[in-house]
Amino acid sequence: MEKKPEISFNDFLKVDIRIGTIISVNDFAKAKKPAYQLKIDFGALGIKKSSAQITNLYTKEELLNQQISAIVNFKPRQIANFMSEVLVLGIYNTAGNVVLLKPSKPCKTGEIIS
Repeated sequence: MEKKPEISFNDFLKVDIRIGTIISVNDFAKAKKPAYQLKIDFGALGIKKSSAQITNLYTKEELLNQQISAIVNFKPRQIANFMSEVLVLGIYNTAGNVVLLKPSKPCKTGEIIS
C-alpha cells in the first residue's frame, strides 16, 4: 500500500480522536457484512452510536466495558437502518479481520488522543 499524501500538523489537529467506553453491544442484522451496533460513552461528549465490523474477533460480552479509540467529529453516516455517529478505529490483521485500536492501560473516558 502506498503512503497517503502528506498533511500538515493543522490538518491532524482537525481530527478529534477520543477514548470511549463501550456500554452496549447488539447484533446488527441489517448490515451487509456481519457487524455490531455499539453505544459508546465519551464522557462530557455523551453517548454515541457506531457500527463496527468486528464480529470475527470479538464477542459482545468481551466488548462490554472495553475502552476503544474513535473519531468523534465525522458527519454521522446512515448504515442500513442505523445512524453511525463515530468511527471506531481498528486495523486489519493478516487474516483480514479488524483488530481494535485501544489503550493498553485504563484511561479517562472522553480523553482526547493527541
